[in-house]
Order: sequence, then structure tokens, then C-alpha cells
Amino acid sequence: MSEEPRVAIVTGAARGIGAATARRLAADGMAVAVVDIEETATKETVDAIAAAGGRALGVGADVSDRDQVEAAVARIAAELGAPTVLVNNAGVLRDNLLFKMTNADWDTVMGVHLRGAFLFSQAAQKHMVDRKWGRIVNLSSTSALGNRGQANYAAAKAGLQGFTKTLAIELGPFGVTVNAVAPGFIVTDMTAATAARMKVDFDDFQKHAAAEIPVRRPGRPEDVAHTISFLASEGAGFVSGQVIYVAGGPRD
Repeated sequence: MSEEPRVAIVTGAARGIGAATARRLAADGMAVAVVDIEETATKETVDAIAAAGGRALGVGADVSDRDQVEAAVARIAAELGAPTVLVNNAGVLRDNLLFKMTNADWDTVMGVHLRGAFLFSQAAQKHMVDRKWGRIVNLSSTSALGNRGQANYAAAKAGLQGFTKTLAIELGPFGVTVNAVAPGFIVTDMTAATAARMKVDFDDFQKHAAAEIPVRRPGRPEDVAHTISFLASEGAGFVSGQVIYVAGGPRD
């Protein structure tokens, strides 16, 4: 780590993968901005970081709203310091088969996943470029390879992979690496919601998923956080433009 602690932003960090990532980056010595749609929702994650001796700031922002994103990044820079690590994790599900999917289902998912990553990356990269050092990690998914009932989500996650590779090319000359992590089946509120949509018991859902995973277990948020921790580290400076599948087995 540098002499001055890095400042990280993690979006969608009130729970699940985002919360685990915020806690891990704090354990790595970073000050962490815990961003979610409502600031009150970030309290549990912020308190957990503080209790472990870390430094965190809860910030409420709609990631799809430019004014809110720019205000959030400005506040983070003023209260924690210039952010040089960004994890674009915020996400929502609006699953449905194509013939049932509404405009709102499509636009909401694109707004949070793609527009949100675009806006936060655009706002944060200024601080990274000024310091000639930065790390951006985007959350994709194995659903980018296609998944029934998730045309919107799959398209957004595939889009994030192209976004990642393009930013790696554009920002690389300024010391900024950009990578994507694509989780497989991870036990979170979102996968529980998928089970509920399919009218399947969540325990049975996990057992069925584990049987199809080479390591024979479902993933945990911490599994993803560990990978993000590496990509955000000093030692990952020669890794950029990559999509790493954290899925317990190979993916195409």
C-alpha cells in the first residue's frame, strides 16, 4: 500500500457482495465509501467496518442519476479523500421472459448496471488520472453468457464486459487498471429472489446449483470480495481488461 491510505468507493454496498467487498477493502487498509440507494441502508456495513477499526462513510445515491453521482463523488473526496478505487457493484433484477418484459423492466436494469457504472467511472476517473493510479472493478455475471428470463440482466452484464475492456484501453496510459469480476451462483438476497420468482425453496435451489458447480458448493459474497481485493491491490498493476469468472469452475 502507499503511505497515504487509498480511498475506495463500493456501490450497492449495503448488503451481499457489495457489503463483503467494502469490509474486505477496509481490512486491506482502505477508507471506504459505502454507497447505496438510501444512506440509512449503509449503516450496518459502515458500523461493521468501524467496529473492526476501519474508516467508512455511508452515502446515499441513485447510481443512474448524474447529479446524485457527481455529488456523491465530490462528498467522498471532501470527507474521505480522493477516490482511486471504484467497485461498480450496484445492481437490480427485473427478471421476466422476453414476451412479458416491460420497458420499465429493461430500462431499470440498464440504468442501474450500465449507466450507473458509466457515471461513477466517469466521475471517479478524474481523481485517478490526476494521481496516475487507479483501480476500477465492474461486477459482471455468468448471466452475461445467457440465462433464461434475464434478457435485460444478461445484456447489461455482457455490456459491462465491453465497457471494462474499453476503459482499460482508454485509462491504461494514466496508471488506471479496469477489470470485471463475473460471479456465478452466489448466496445473496438476489439469488433468493430468483428462487422465489421460480417458486423454488431456496435451500433446494442452492443444493441444485451446487451439484452443477465443479467445486460442489455455492459461492459466498466473500469469494467475490477476495478476487476484487486482488484486482484493487498494488500488485495487480499488470492485470487490466480482464473478465474473471468467480464461479467455482470454468466458463467460456
